[in-house]
Order: sequence, then structure tokens, then C-alpha cells
Amino acid sequence: MTLVTAGVVVLDCAEPEKLAEFYKELLGAEDVDAHVNRVEIRAADGFRLALRRDVNATAPSWPRPENSLQAHLEFVVDDLDAVERLIVGLGGRPMETDDASGPTGERGYADPAGHSFTIRRGTSTAPKQG
Repeated sequence: MTLVTAGVVVLDCAEPEKLAEFYKELLGAEDVDAHVNRVEIRAADGFRLALRRDVNATAPSWPRPENSLQAHLEFVVDDLDAVERLIVGLGGRPMETDDASGPTGERGYADPAGHSFTIRRGTSTAPKQG
């Protein structure tokens, strides 16, 4: 018998309502639960993301070389350029400008609160280098 019924990724931020709007638009998600200090959304595929209020939250410093990336979100997409336009239009910003050519191209971004995430095309089979 499974005791855990769902997993939720939680991001700390100063304005959870505002950041939830960014991710709802990006993922085509809907509100699941909202309280004064937390907003939870769910995408059509079942992915759940919660944004938790932390008035002292600061943006991660990645990709600075002296700090390793601890965790990030990754989204699989069909059209990297179209999704990039959406991300930037919603207030996100590019963090990596490497060439994303090939079947598993990947690009890095920061959401409006500074959390890192990537979009990628296809299924990556090679381990990340570096």
C-alpha cells in the first residue's frame, strides 16, 4: 500500500500569487489550493507546483561557477523558440545562451522570482557534462 499519494515541488518566493500566474500560463495549469502564504497549481499532466511565501527569499545565484546548482525545474517542449517567447513575455529571462540545436536541445531560464528552470526538446539520454 502506498502511503504517499502525491508529490509537490515547492518554490519559496516573496509573492506566490504573482509567481503562480507565471507558471499557470507557462504550463496551462489551474489553481488547486490557495492560502495566504501558499498557492498550489496542477498542470493537465498532473504535475503539481506550490509557491510558498517567504518574505526573505532571494533569487538563487546559479549559474555562477562558484555555486553548484542544487535543483531546478525541467519542462519538455515541442518548440523551443515558441516557448522561449512565452517565457519572456510572461516575465522570465534567459540564463543560458548556448546553441540548443539537435534533437535534445536545452535552454536555461529564470522565472520572475529568479528560480532556474530549463526547457528541452526530446528525451535526453546522455549524462550532463560539467
